[in-house]
Amino acid sequence: MKPIIVTDPPRADLADVDALAELGVATVHEALGRTCYLGPDLRAVQQGARVGGTAVTVLCWPGDNLMIHAAVEQCGPGDLVVVTTTSPCRDGLFGELFATALAHRGVRGLVTTTGVRDVGDLRSMGFPAWSGAVSAQGTVKATAGAVNVPIVVGGQVVRPGDAVVADDDGVVCVPRERVGEALEAGRARVAKEEATRRAFLDGELGLDRYGLRAKLAELGVEYVKAPR
Repeated sequence: MKPIIVTDPPRADLADVDALAELGVATVHEALGRTCYLGPDLRAVQQGARVGGTAVTVLCWPGDNLMIHAAVEQCGPGDLVVVTTTSPCRDGLFGELFATALAHRGVRGLVTTTGVRDVGDLRSMGFPAWSGAVSAQGTVKATAGAVNVPIVVGGQVVRPGDAVVADDDGVVCVPRERVGEALEAGRARVAKEEATRRAFLDGELGLDRYGLRAKLAELGVEYVKAPR
């Protein structure tokens, strides 16, 4: 890995990112063919937060948060910081002081495969974070990594400037070139789900609406009356 800090990468349009956030993680993920999800290991440290932002990516060494300090300078309004490490790490690389510095620059939240600390403070100040762990384990500032380079989180590539949406269901990262596609597909899915919701409220069964009776028959499922 070459130690590098890339400045001013292209970013997805923030208005479109905000529109994606309104759709929510599950809808965006499903609308794009069940892709772009960063995996179940990233858990929200608060409830009810839903944010969208443009990715500022950070690659750190395990137990070392030097490059998060370097990344703060590269952040601006509407960004969302995404952190991972060169090998697995659950140490608490991020806490309230980082959140204070990022909030001052208009950053909307944090996604990290590592641990976070000062969770009570993060909740009190309203700074949303999604992490792989909660850990009080301290860190050092000793080894160079990279900022604003492509990184891999949950098997998905996250590039600087991509659209990141996070809520109680987890995190998705939509390549900036696909944001328009995601919006169109997501809105269509919302409309379809609303029609299904109305049908369910009217008493229709999923078995009938989704044509699943034929699937049950194809799989050899039999209906047998219980003995009296």
